[in-house]
Amino acid sequence: MLDKKYPRLIFLLLIVLLLVIGYRYWQERNIAGNENIPGQTKQTITVVDNLGRKVQVPAHVERVACLYAFSGHVTAMLGEGNKIVAIPDGLKRDVLLNEMYPEIADALIPVAAGSINIEELLKTNPDVAFVKNSTALNPAEVEKLDKFNIPYLAVDYNSIEGQQHAIMAIAQALGVPEKGQAYNDYYQASIERVQKIVATIPENERVRVYHAVNEATRTDTPDSLAGDWTKIAGAINVSVDQPLRQLEGKNYASLEQILLWDPDVILVNEPGVVDYIMTNSQWSPLKAVKDKKVYQMPIGISRWGHPGGLETPLAIMWTAQLLYPEHFQDLDIREEARSFYKTFFDYQVSDKMLTNILNGEGMRGHKNPRQ
Repeated sequence: MLDKKYPRLIFLLLIVLLLVIGYRYWQERNIAGNENIPGQTKQTITVVDNLGRKVQVPAHVERVACLYAFSGHVTAMLGEGNKIVAIPDGLKRDVLLNEMYPEIADALIPVAAGSINIEELLKTNPDVAFVKNSTALNPAEVEKLDKFNIPYLAVDYNSIEGQQHAIMAIAQALGVPEKGQAYNDYYQASIERVQKIVATIPENERVRVYHAVNEATRTDTPDSLAGDWTKIAGAINVSVDQPLRQLEGKNYASLEQILLWDPDVILVNEPGVVDYIMTNSQWSPLKAVKDKKVYQMPIGISRWGHPGGLETPLAIMWTAQLLYPEHFQDLDIREEARSFYKTFFDYQVSDKMLTNILNGEGMRGHKNPRQ
């Protein structure tokens, strides 16, 4: 009797041993392919943000908190706009973005003046948050995100190189790096296209430009995105090598300084500023005002050329053609813009909307719709 029981016992022990070995093998393989977030067992990938931080984010992101407006524009450009669950309030004012993704109207606004309302953010249950560099460098804000294990990427920048890096970081986090690369390839090709022509224009024929950012006296510094793209477009940006007054991270020139610079052309990116400059007697001595060369820049998904704007390649081409029309006769900026929105947003803009975009009219809602 004992002899008959031993083979059965050995057989059962072998089955148990194989099951244990199989489970351990599966477990080891699973752990090797995953980076564990405390309290979770999600597969992750590593993304390097604009501060050089190596961040573990879920490999399959479904819910995105775009706490920096630029990141919302990029997420939409990458075809992932339906994943946006949290935004700064400015995104609800972007007419074209909201037409493409009506769900933006329902997204929560858990950030204001750089401060995160963590209770509101938690309601959105984000897989990843995109933030400004200043947020990622603020211990109080970081503590909020770390306490609830919310992966966050700093995607702020102050140069074309930084902007391109931010686009790729967002694309990698969303699992569509090929789309980010396609955009950056177009970006670089646009730069080279303009630079090739601008290089033939003698320095003494370059146009002196003052660029107003949102407000008439807010302008550009050398270490800024606009400092980069205006130079590529062939402009002599009068403010970039001059002392400016800084207030809350923004740079301002005095009207006296602007009068001394006396630029040939003034570019503005905020509706209403052209009228303000052209009708204000204090600005009337300027050559640009006398010659009626004060121009509203286009506004599409974002304000072209804005520090947090996505359409920088278009801003470069538009500005170069505006300043040197005789050198850019082969550039059809209308068709370039139409193709841009079709290629990168899969959106066919109507003729009327395209006209509004290029004129910078009706593409940004009021801060307070009741006014």
